[in-house]
Amino acid sequence: MKDLKYRIYFEQLLGDVKNELVDRALADDQLALGYSCYYVPEVLLNLDGCFSLRMRAPGIADTSIATYYMSEKTCMYSRSILERAIEGGYNFFAALLSTETCSMMNRAHEHFEMLNLVKEQNEKFFVSHIDSPFVTKDYAIKHYEKQLRKHVLDKLNDVYGVDTSEEALRAAVERHNEICRIVSQIGAFRKLENPPITGYEFHLIELVSECCPQTLILPYLKETLEEIKTRKPDETPWYRVRVVLAGGENDDPDFTKMIEDCGAFVVADRYCFGSLPGREEIVIGENETALQAIARHYIETNQCPRFMNPEKVHGRKEYFRFLADEYKADGLIVQQMKFCEYWEYERMYCQNVMETEYGVPCMGIEKEYVNTSTGQLRTRFQAFVEALEIKKISGEGNRNG
Repeated sequence: MKDLKYRIYFEQLLGDVKNELVDRALADDQLALGYSCYYVPEVLLNLDGCFSLRMRAPGIADTSIATYYMSEKTCMYSRSILERAIEGGYNFFAALLSTETCSMMNRAHEHFEMLNLVKEQNEKFFVSHIDSPFVTKDYAIKHYEKQLRKHVLDKLNDVYGVDTSEEALRAAVERHNEICRIVSQIGAFRKLENPPITGYEFHLIELVSECCPQTLILPYLKETLEEIKTRKPDETPWYRVRVVLAGGENDDPDFTKMIEDCGAFVVADRYCFGSLPGREEIVIGENETALQAIARHYIETNQCPRFMNPEKVHGRKEYFRFLADEYKADGLIVQQMKFCEYWEYERMYCQNVMETEYGVPCMGIEKEYVNTSTGQLRTRFQAFVEALEIKKISGEGNRNG
């Protein structure tokens, strides 16, 4: 297929947290608000005068200083975020919105305060921590709503005078939903037998939608959607098998590319930084305020393994099965960041349950934030692709009902 018009530009934008579009937004006196978890609603960080940035540490080569503060037994993603902060990579942030969902990342964010990593550049900078619920009951959603009001909206209003009125929230929801519609339409092309987009390209598109000011990246996303609608794929599908990629933090499109270079088309992105969930539109009910709808939406759609209530545990496996069916996947790859407690249990559980109860072939791997053992991973991916091909040829690829 012919390269997407903005593929190289998207790659360049993802090469640095403070990219060209971020510089343009800062020059327009907009507030950069960092976050690193789905539990912090992206939509609330895109009120008028603000823009959200999902925290990354692209090109990080060493985490020795962060390791000194956090120990080598913490996940490399959290250490990489802290290391980049110590390097001054987030000095342009107006605030960091955190959540007590992961103790390792929470600890990394606490160091922003203890070490005054951004305060010297911006005396108004603050870190605000949200207490997020583990369950989906009504009382938990109400608690979450209060946390969002107190630790996000009130803080932004008190410190920076951000308009957090009902009208402002509804306008932010509308802008958010437009991004969601475009990205979801692009992602839906992956369901086709011979799609006009690769998993790598979609990974780029989803990431720039999270890591660039929404108002500035929106025109590029719109144009890319129109381009894909008329894009002609190669006559014969390039892939050998189709897989759902799941797991924790994955903001490295080259990881997706490695899988696809082995012949496996990544048709669905069920991982942190992915669009499933992440790009579902927020529907405000007739008797709901915008904040109530946002709180309900993010709790109901959340697929994080931090949720331990039976409905969510079972629901995650059903969701994997749904994605495998919806995107006609031959198998599931679950990746876990080394030392991630939540996804370590989830990966092992998935490998057993998905194959024995749902008939979905599943491969589990452990990886670092920066992939150094690419040769070993490539070998494992190639073996998994061959195993899925054998199942298809032998007629064993039909999953259980």
